[in-house]
Amino acid sequence: MNIKQIGILLLALVVLAATMLYIVDQRERALVIRLGDIKQSDIPPGLHFKWPYPVESVVKFDGRILTLDAQPEPFLTSEKKNVTVDFFVKWRIADTKHFYLKNPGGERDALIKLSQIVKDRMRGEFGKRTIQEVVSGERAQMMEIIQKEADQAARDLGVKVVDVRISRIDLPDEVSDSVYARMRAERERVARDFRARGKEAAERIRAEADREREVILAKAYGEAQRIRGDGDAKAAEIYAQAYGQDPAFFSFVRSLQGYRKAFQGGNGMFVLEPDTEFFRYFKDAQGRDQ
Repeated sequence: MNIKQIGILLLALVVLAATMLYIVDQRERALVIRLGDIKQSDIPPGLHFKWPYPVESVVKFDGRILTLDAQPEPFLTSEKKNVTVDFFVKWRIADTKHFYLKNPGGERDALIKLSQIVKDRMRGEFGKRTIQEVVSGERAQMMEIIQKEADQAARDLGVKVVDVRISRIDLPDEVSDSVYARMRAERERVARDFRARGKEAAERIRAEADREREVILAKAYGEAQRIRGDGDAKAAEIYAQAYGQDPAFFSFVRSLQGYRKAFQGGNGMFVLEPDTEFFRYFKDAQGRDQ
């Protein structure tokens, strides 16, 4: 056997090995088909061996969570009003063998069937609710119900429905106006209720503050009167002691205080008799009568 023949033989062995070995990525789901029948499914990631084609072949699917982005679909509410709903579905392959048998066209067939399953459940749930409920009131609860029912139905396709979400709800113009008007009226009612409760609380706080103010002022006035009385009593006591020690000097000081108060402005005018008691110290330093 010459070198050329050896090279041809090695090339044939490489080609044969390439047809007998295959790799399953960790993001994939794979199964092996032998002469039209499924030999092995849910093959783990890694390098694997199979018989060359056409004896055995490998079919792979995406094993990650996939997104079904459906076209906007009209639904009727319990009020017989049309709403256009844009939604999406998160799903993945749960059973590779069952998925292959139920969806000959692969993911494309599964998307068509899954879309119809979700639409049927959404149609039923929208038909039980009003526009206001599907727009804001019960959307989360409705999505949870749809996801559970769609997942139950999709098991026959070998599919697991992970989540169902509404991305947008469009209303006809006349419906939008009535819904927004009703929502606006409801918000205004809530706002009025909050304002009324706030006003009531403000009046209550104001009344309590006024009452506390009156109590504080009354206490302060009483305390001031007490202190003033104590001061007056103390002053009277001091005056009495001073008067008792030197009545003449005490009388002189009181007269000086009277003069200071009388002539404090500098522009005062008094019409008095010259011999009045007020001027007694002007006539004599001792305040004696002349």
